Amino acid sequence: MFSFFRKKPAAPAEPAMAPLPAPELSPPAAPAVAAAEAPAERAGWLSRLRQGLRRTGSSIAQVFTGTKIDDALYEELESALLMADAGVPATAYLLDDLKRRVKDAKAIDPAAVKALLADGLSELLAPLQRPLEIGAQRPTVIMVVGVNGAGKTTSIGKLTRHLADGGQKVLLAAADTFRAAARAQLAVWADRNRVEIVAQEGGDPAAVTFDAVVAGKARGCDVVIADTAGRLTTQAHLMEELKKIRRTIGKAQEGAPHEVLLVVDGNTGQNALAQVQAFDAALQLTGLVITKLDGTAKGGAIAALALWARARPQPLPVYFIGVGEKLEDLQTFDAREFARALLD
Repeated sequence: MFSFFRKKPAAPAEPAMAPLPAPELSPPAAPAVAAAEAPAERAGWLSRLRQGLRRTGSSIAQVFTGTKIDDALYEELESALLMADAGVPATAYLLDDLKRRVKDAKAIDPAAVKALLADGLSELLAPLQRPLEIGAQRPTVIMVVGVNGAGKTTSIGKLTRHLADGGQKVLLAAADTFRAAARAQLAVWADRNRVEIVAQEGGDPAAVTFDAVVAGKARGCDVVIADTAGRLTTQAHLMEELKKIRRTIGKAQEGAPHEVLLVVDGNTGQNALAQVQAFDAALQLTGLVITKLDGTAKGGAIAALALWARARPQPLPVYFIGVGEKLEDLQTFDAREFARALLD
């Protein structure tokens, strides 16, 4: 199985962690696994990624099927990028960057121009590429948020599976106390992955997360993952509840949560950027998981997200992207892989 976590060495003040079985986790100082070094599983993932992004990338790739590099090509490309939900600012950025690259390379072949576009897109997305690091704190507390239907609980289940397979002791917190179905779904993942879960019917979501973090510390867990109720960013009272959960986690363990992950549905296009901005303003996000990229025609929105991230003091990484329901359909985000799969 392709390992997609970077293990941080424990801080001096923290208890020493038990040795983890290699080769599931990367060594502390090792860089993220490069695509060229990936096993067969990664090659299969790249094939699924290309297939998943086909609806987004086909109209862009068609621009380069002609024989001329002229204003008409750039106009068609502009339309294709906008149709892919890249947004006006990111589209303008990519076009200006491409024209500069074409001039510098003296490119005269549309296929070469498409390769230069892939280079430009990869460079734009590069700040979003960073592995999720765990182990500097014990437990590492991860709070997961998102709107209804984004795929939060399923993503948590897949993340838990990979962590557990990597030798990590994981505890889940079912902080969506309003929907019995959400608790039941998380309980299924807990059972499937053979990890413990803290849950209660009804009650205060913040109290559940507090109890889970305290239990995680007492039981020597490596990671505590808190699921939360889905909500729209316009639901002010529910967003306030998320802030309360975040504060409560901090009371249970100083410095926690160590990661606040937003799960975004790739089908939402430009609305994804609005979601990220709203959740970030409320919770100070540390990373993203983009799901359901398979079959969407709006995968270009990640370019808009990347352009916004450039103006942020600290780039907001996309830790994982998903193109299906299977466990192996959630993998690390790689900027060059994504750019090439989109334009293949």
